[in-house]
Amino acid sequence: MSAVIETRNLTKTYGTVKALDGLSLIIPKGGVYGGLGPNGAGKSTLFRILLGLIGPTEGDASVMGGAIRDPKAMRRMGSMIETPRYPPYMSARQVLTWLSLAHGLTSDTTRTDRWLERVGLTEAADRRVRGFSVGMLQRLGVAAALITEPELIILDEPTSGVDIKTRDEVMHLLDELNHQDITILLTTHEINAVAAHLPWVVCMNGRIVAEGPPSDVFTPEVLKETYNAEIHITEYQGMKLVAESPHYFGRNDRQNHEHETVAGD
Repeated sequence: MSAVIETRNLTKTYGTVKALDGLSLIIPKGGVYGGLGPNGAGKSTLFRILLGLIGPTEGDASVMGGAIRDPKAMRRMGSMIETPRYPPYMSARQVLTWLSLAHGLTSDTTRTDRWLERVGLTEAADRRVRGFSVGMLQRLGVAAALITEPELIILDEPTSGVDIKTRDEVMHLLDELNHQDITILLTTHEINAVAAHLPWVVCMNGRIVAEGPPSDVFTPEVLKETYNAEIHITEYQGMKLVAESPHYFGRNDRQNHEHETVAGD
């Protein structure tokens, strides 16, 4: 199976800080891949390099069989990096029309309305984006990434700031798109809500710590090396999940918990 993305010894430094440290990664066509790691792990830096927004300090990468910044390769990609920002006076429909024209497409209301519907923004199509919530901007960003009907989409935290219902809708949409042979690379901080449901995850912290199905990768050892913290794993219906440690806030809550613990003994 041909590689859609390939990086070779990719290194990026900012002054004395090394954001990427010899990262080598191969992503074949047709999959869904989730990047996991703490803030500063280099996920956004990797995406920016793949999109040609910045260059690596060392190493190289190819996307869609072409070099970074190859116009032919770029036309076959869609992306959303962090929470998107658009001209505040534009409506959601105008944003997608504007982006369509910027990509050399004709103005097509049917196409823009179809993607607005797919991300649940039909009722807000004519609202100015200055009044959009973070979640609505995230959904509009996903629609913007898809407006050219690309073969590869790169999404940085596509479910950040959205409610549970919207998150599930976005993930179902990405699943549908993947079944249409679109390769998807995304990052997420939501290990249980998003990453645990993905077929392949890449744990990174400047470099690749481990990659594979969540059932193989989600181990205390791998996650400790990724996040530099003790992380407990539990299983539910055959799925590995991160077990959150309880935190008690306020003197009364802590005293009640300690009393219940003693009583239980």
